[in-house]
This record gives sequence, C-alpha cells and structure tokens, in this order.
Amino acid sequence: MAESPHLDRRQFVAVVTAFLGTVMGVVVGLPAIGYLLSPATKVQKKEAWIPLGPVESYAVGTPTLFSFTRTTVNGWEKTVNSYGAYVVRFSPDQLKVFSNICTHLSCRVTWKEDAQEYVCPCHDAHFDAQGQVLSGPPPAPLIEYETKIEEGNLFIHLVVG
Repeated sequence: MAESPHLDRRQFVAVVTAFLGTVMGVVVGLPAIGYLLSPATKVQKKEAWIPLGPVESYAVGTPTLFSFTRTTVNGWEKTVNSYGAYVVRFSPDQLKVFSNICTHLSCRVTWKEDAQEYVCPCHDAHFDAQGQVLSGPPPAPLIEYETKIEEGNLFIHLVVG
C-alpha cells in the first residue's frame, strides 16, 4: 500500500510563504508594470481645432499674425512646438488663415505692409495676400488652414503630420 505524501511543518510553511509571496508580487507588480508601460501605449491626437479668438479682433485688410503652442507627448518625451498663422479678413464676412511657414524650406514668412506681400528671408521668396507665390523658389502657395466660426470665435483645424 502506497503512502500519501505528507508535508512536515517546515515544508508547509515554505509552500504557503512561496504562494503568498507570489500573490503579493502579482498584486504589486501588475499595476507597476502598467504604470511604466502606459506612456508608450497612449495615442496622441494628431489634429485639433485651435481657437484664435473673436473674429472682430482681426482688422479687415491687414494680415494679423497669431502665435500658439501645442504640446505633444511621445512615450515619455514631451515636446512643445510653436506655430504661427496669418489671419486675413478680406471683408467683414470673408477671411482666410495661412500658415506662416514657407513651402520651400520651412522658414517663417513675415507680412510686409509697405509691399503688401509675405516675404521669406531665407531665399527671398514672396507671396501675395492670398498666399500665392509671386517670386522665389517655393514650389507651392502658403498652406491655408480650414476654418470655422462658432459663436463669433474663429477656429482653425490644425493637423500635425
């Protein structure tokens, strides 16, 4: 007749201690692992509607520079990028918003009131008030943002690619 396995007191304490240690390790370890890995699994929104304030704050006929920043998180890295846009009201109810980034090599353009054009200082590019290329090396006009007006406030659709 075979004997049933019998644990002495020391073996029983060792088995129970190992079991309880494993349970406590799992209870503490899983949330810690989740906390450490969660930044890498978060998906950052690549687009947003950016408020530019009341439409009435922009003068008719004069491009007005509006600057803003956006913070992006990529895993554990946090980056703050600055953007600029020229708001142009052609009439009280017609407006366009252009990026202030030259389409040639991404330099920042500035509005020159005396010449009535945007000028890129890097390679002497010139754009008209509608953002079209007048002269220089840019391959395309200034990027125009999609806009919407809600309750008198202007918003642009920023898509970061």
